[in-house]
Amino acid sequence: MRIGYQGEVYSYSHQVATELFADEDLCGYSNFSRAFSAMRTGEVDRLVLPIENSTTGSVLPVLNRLVSEDVHIIAEHKKTASHSLLGLRGAKLTDIRRVVSHPEALSQAEMAIAERDWEVVPVHDTAGAVRIVASQGDPQQAALAHASAAVLGLEVLMERLVDRADNTTRFVVLAAGKPLVPSDADKTSVVFEVLHRPGSLALALTELAARGANLTRIESRPSHEAWRYRFFVDLIHSPGPEGLAAVFKPDLVTVSRLRMLGSYRASR
Repeated sequence: MRIGYQGEVYSYSHQVATELFADEDLCGYSNFSRAFSAMRTGEVDRLVLPIENSTTGSVLPVLNRLVSEDVHIIAEHKKTASHSLLGLRGAKLTDIRRVVSHPEALSQAEMAIAERDWEVVPVHDTAGAVRIVASQGDPQQAALAHASAAVLGLEVLMERLVDRADNTTRFVVLAAGKPLVPSDADKTSVVFEVLHRPGSLALALTELAARGANLTRIESRPSHEAWRYRFFVDLIHSPGPEGLAAVFKPDLVTVSRLRMLGSYRASR
């Protein structure tokens, strides 16, 4: 089986893909668009991608594509993202003027970086940032990445450079085609719209609660029509097809364009 992820070797996505699929063939892609294209053409069998961070929220390029692409979620995995500052060997922390990293990682350390008045330089990947800093040889430049990426030619100048100590990224595993409901699946991701009437969303959420669903996340995003919105919802329910059916059968009264994005076992 061939597993795709966004980033380079030693990126967080590569680490998660390795943890979940240690014996499979891994392939990194420079951006999310190319990763989804690889799934669409059958170049990969699974994708491992970040979808949410506990500090900065949703990874929108991934979240939005769950609606437009023929994919579904089959698993989730959470990984602590405690970034380190990596610089040239022999460089000092007082030398640093610029920090290079993926925009998500830079956002997760935004206040810590601003306090030190460092310039931020966004690039495609955390491990890619390490490679760039190592190749350019500028002692005033450092990469924000996982400490293990130092093997690419840098050394750790500072550990735990994040705004929140509990900074954690939630990854999902995606497969092509329509979703199935495994017998142990106790979490489901859906997206829906509601009727354009007063209280429609409140009624939908009340119905879900009355049917035993425990909502762990809800987020509104622009829909296909200007000034209309769709709602992404994650919910915990009793396991298996019967547990899911208890939540969504019969149909919710005020919900329209409901789409199941995948049922899977909640990360423990």
